[in-house]
Amino acid sequence: MAEVLFYYSIGSRYSYLAASQLHELVDETGATVDWLPLNSMRLLSERGGGPFRGDPISGQYDWSYRTRDAERWAELYGIPFVETRGRVEFDAEALALTATAAKRLGKVEAVSRALFAAVFDGSTSLVDANECVRRAESCGLSGFRAELEHPATRKQLEHAMKAAHRAGVFGVPAFVVAGELFWGNDRLVLLKRHLERLAKRT
Repeated sequence: MAEVLFYYSIGSRYSYLAASQLHELVDETGATVDWLPLNSMRLLSERGGGPFRGDPISGQYDWSYRTRDAERWAELYGIPFVETRGRVEFDAEALALTATAAKRLGKVEAVSRALFAAVFDGSTSLVDANECVRRAESCGLSGFRAELEHPATRKQLEHAMKAAHRAGVFGVPAFVVAGELFWGNDRLVLLKRHLERLAKRT
């Protein structure tokens, strides 16, 4: 059974879109998914650049195009999507730490989905540490703030960030299967094909 390392960031629209399809991917391929939250803004910064600074380097990164593209994918997937730019303020580091703390508690998928909803379904305009705690506790993790602030949570996040760099991850969402990297929501079809081929070999 193949394992997919899923590197994602809660504030990433394409991570949100891709995450919505993982149940189907697992059902269809028999693969397992290891959810590995990151702070994608730090990931880009630590690599020494990024496509979102200054003028767009291509039309693909223009905000109006990205919004329309995400809306089209969300319609295809049958999930809500409300543009975040100018509407919602979120703390990328708090989101990454919250998902990491939830991973330590065995609830990373449920909490990540709750956080994705907070950012992208239009239900709130501020996703700070307090809102992160509230969303995590709504998933059954009472007393969550202590886990969020525990030094081991930050240590685990840093470990995931370094592992992503070693794997060659340059953006999110990214999927790694035995060293093979697939980047982007639109590469899910290629990931699925790869997993199907691996399954035939076993």
